[in-house]
Amino acid sequence: MTDKKALGARGEELAARYLRSSGWEIIGRNWRCRYGELDLIARDARYTAFIEVKTRRGLGFGVPAESVTYAKRRRIRTLALLWLNEHDGPLRRVRFDVISVLLLPGQRPVIDHLEAVF
Repeated sequence: MTDKKALGARGEELAARYLRSSGWEIIGRNWRCRYGELDLIARDARYTAFIEVKTRRGLGFGVPAESVTYAKRRRIRTLALLWLNEHDGPLRRVRFDVISVLLLPGQRPVIDHLEAVF
């Protein structure tokens, strides 16, 4: 596994733990189709959330969430529609979240959950 993939996998694991500890059920991880990948899909009593996880080791390029571009948001919406068409289940409201994970050397991870950001 490349260093970049390992960093992303670590961030996704931390984000999933955070969500579970906040009462969310993880119902999908790294769901893929020919159009791309959804990092995390989670639900609680009210929402199904499609969550993009961004992880960085520093702030040299800004906070991790800043890297979720317009094109990325558009792709996530498309993927979410495809996922919803494939999966039956209780109808809930849908939202799109971003979880930013900052892994600074020698410090505890900083997790910022931005809810319903697009």
